Amino acid sequence: MQPGAVDAAGVAHEPAGPAARIVSLVPSITELLFALGLDRQIVGRTGFCVHPHDKARQVRKVGGTKAVNPDAIRALRPTHLIVNIDENERDTVEQLRGFVPHIVVTHPQTPRDNLALYTLLGAIFDRAREAERLGEALEARLHEAAAHAFTPQNVLYLIWREPWMTVARDTYISAMLRLVNWHTLPDVQGGTAGAGRYPALDFDSAPWLARVERVLLSSEPYRFTQTHCDALKRDARLAGKRIELIDGEMVSWYGVRAIEGIAYLLRRAAAA
Repeated sequence: MQPGAVDAAGVAHEPAGPAARIVSLVPSITELLFALGLDRQIVGRTGFCVHPHDKARQVRKVGGTKAVNPDAIRALRPTHLIVNIDENERDTVEQLRGFVPHIVVTHPQTPRDNLALYTLLGAIFDRAREAERLGEALEARLHEAAAHAFTPQNVLYLIWREPWMTVARDTYISAMLRLVNWHTLPDVQGGTAGAGRYPALDFDSAPWLARVERVLLSSEPYRFTQTHCDALKRDARLAGKRIELIDGEMVSWYGVRAIEGIAYLLRRAAAA
């Protein structure tokens, strides 16, 4: 067994070999697979797997991250299915387990966890050298972030409206923001999975809201726009707070995107 080939569910995976047929149900993982040079082995993706655009559009779609089409996946005869604990439904994954020989479970919770993710996929799909190069690039970004002394700020990172929803501190998003000394409120831990990691909030009954200095409106999963930003700037409950849009892919996508995402956050924080 090659080192690093144990996934987030504790399952050890043998090397797949050149005949591997991969379906990815995770947008950021699909992007990572292409970055590892696995273009020819990727046979299926979700409709949200859109990067890199020119390559992803040539791969068959099998539904969404949660609304998966099992028959479409079965028709592709995959040897490997890549899923994520947060993004995919357990019941769906169990159903697919009935006919997909190998299911690789991922669950990075901090930017540094991407190093193990690179190693895992590199070991399974014979891309160890490519994974090592990505790891070196990520380490450089992490060192760059650690070398800065950004002023701490309390932030509210909004991912949805009606109801308003934010992120708990044990999410990947919150961990990314901490690299630039931005600390998400409320100060809650949501557990290992489930809605508790993405709590709903009411501006009228959130005593911690007074401590928020910056409100970040993410471009995903809800696509906030400048119109939403302008409306919140007029909301008296948020008076005195800096309210701005933020690229959700840069903050929430792990895999190869983390390298670019950290650089993006460093630029944002430096310009604050």
